[in-house]
Amino acid sequence: MNKWKFAFFALAGTLLFAILLVVFLATRPVDGVNLAESSKAESEVKGNVLVVQTTREELESISKKYLKDAGSPLPLDFTIGDDIQLKSTLKVFYTEIDISMNFDPIVDEKGNIILKQTGMNVGLLNIPPETTMKIMRDTVDFPSWISINPNKAEIYIDLSRINIASGSRIKAKEVDLPKDKILLEIIVPGE
Repeated sequence: MNKWKFAFFALAGTLLFAILLVVFLATRPVDGVNLAESSKAESEVKGNVLVVQTTREELESISKKYLKDAGSPLPLDFTIGDDIQLKSTLKVFYTEIDISMNFDPIVDEKGNIILKQTGMNVGLLNIPPETTMKIMRDTVDFPSWISINPNKAEIYIDLSRINIASGSRIKAKEVDLPKDKILLEIIVPGE
């Protein structure tokens, strides 16, 4: 076999190995995610309770402000309509691919919000939601109060860890986006 055939097969083998390695790393099972535990002091703040009703537009504006104030800008945008839609781009082999994920909000027993994934578009590619959420978790620097759980296709928002004025805490009571009804409790510590 001449040296050009050998060089061609060596190069083709190297490229095939690199592609298989990328596919393997992108689709391997995701490690479990430990959600940050709220301390008892944080979850059981005593004080005066204010119940606030807001709209989707107001919640979207407030959420964007808190995400902006949390530190590094997130390379994604979101809108709140009948569901929550996250939009971003993923750079693969010097090509930007549009990603769009849809979530339904669920209020848990602690008053925190779980965003359960209901749909996803990744350009024209068929990528499992777990893989996309794993890539998002590993590449985006989220605030400490947001946890990504790719295995369950969920985003956990721990409202008890968001710092608001004078030690106050926030809890979700009801999030019904189709009816544009969002109830939040703001717990202001008593004296």
